[in-house]
Amino acid sequence: MNLNIDLIVNNINYIGAMILFVIGLYTVLTHPNLIKKVIGLNIMETAIFLFFVSIGYVQGAVAPIVNPETGEQMFVNPLPSAMILTGIVVAISITAFALSLIVKIHAAYGTIELDEIMKIRSVELDD
Repeated sequence: MNLNIDLIVNNINYIGAMILFVIGLYTVLTHPNLIKKVIGLNIMETAIFLFFVSIGYVQGAVAPIVNPETGEQMFVNPLPSAMILTGIVVAISITAFALSLIVKIHAAYGTIELDEIMKIRSVELDD
């Protein structure tokens, strides 16, 4: 029993990332509101960022700055953090683009509910 608790505590970042990803996926799949779908997508992106940064972390390591006084030490890998900065910029761009599309959809159909948009489109196609 104690081993299971230690396993959970030591991997809480990964567990949190998985839970966030599942929450985001559930939101994207179950809500017909387009804004809620974008929010779910952002939650999934955040989960990926958390997971990726957690992979680069090393317990007891220091920042990757060489200091001749301290000698050799273990360093935290800076590559995942640098890549996540790029991922955050891409995620913000995708969110802005998706929200601008939602504004255009609302102007065209008068709603942002996917079910209602599909009904309007089926009526338009039948005519």
